[in-house]
Amino acid sequence: MFGAESNTFSNIFTYLGLPLSRELAAELDAVVMGVPYDLATTGRSGTRFGPTGIRQASSQLRWEAKRFPWRFALSERFKVQDYGDLDFEEGNSDEMLALVQAHASRILAAGKKLVTLGGDHFISLPLLRAVHETHGQVALLHFDAHTDTEASDAKYNHGAMFYHADKEGLYDPAASVQVGIRTEYDYDTHPMTVLDASWVNNHSTEQVTERIKSVIGERPVYLSFDIDCLDPAFAPGTGTPVAGGLTSDRALQIIRSLGDLNIVGMDLMEVSPAYDHADVTSLAAATLVLEMLYLLASQKKV
Repeated sequence: MFGAESNTFSNIFTYLGLPLSRELAAELDAVVMGVPYDLATTGRSGTRFGPTGIRQASSQLRWEAKRFPWRFALSERFKVQDYGDLDFEEGNSDEMLALVQAHASRILAAGKKLVTLGGDHFISLPLLRAVHETHGQVALLHFDAHTDTEASDAKYNHGAMFYHADKEGLYDPAASVQVGIRTEYDYDTHPMTVLDASWVNNHSTEQVTERIKSVIGERPVYLSFDIDCLDPAFAPGTGTPVAGGLTSDRALQIIRSLGDLNIVGMDLMEVSPAYDHADVTSLAAATLVLEMLYLLASQKKV
């Protein structure tokens, strides 16, 4: 071996310096895939650069053999590779939809776990379509400042994709939970369980995760994390920041405690590096993704 694989400044091409490949070998456990798309944004654009920002920031996580406070090294238990970014024609949202669904379906059908880096949150719609092909209707565990259930007929809207996903039957609202919400929604008719940011911030991690698990139960679950779930103090680099959110530590604690859930896929969306400061948001996102991978690895039977 020439040089150190753990340094924080050389050859920062992939997430954590993982191998770059689209081969789905039998021994592979999980895939990290980027989707640099932001044409469905309703506020500040720039999340097309999110996957690159997250990968660059992940270099700061490469030196620690075992992610604190896990007691094993990810590489010892879980084989992960970077799938690279999906490449679609500029401005062609329909091609993006088709490509995301096709590639995600291929990965999931091969029995691999998929963690997707966005991009704006609209990308979760084709991802859920792919998950539905393999796993059927799932529970949705959604971390966000917004419910993203706007009743809109707009074809591309990162605030309406879970409205459309519900109409398509991709997830079961009665078994789904939204965490960190702190913007307007219809309190009387909203179909999902909401653990708003104030409630989460005033209850223990154990109480939060107990509530999540009581709603989801044993259903297969898709975890979708919008970085604006975090307070702007911890994630300024996003298109629609909302004060009063979670700390990065609280979010990491919650994800770390979800080992009992049957998680079939995850995404991390809405990082917009142009509005970031000192890579604070990208680093938070990269760390959350690493926590997701450790969570999946902890569930693997060894």
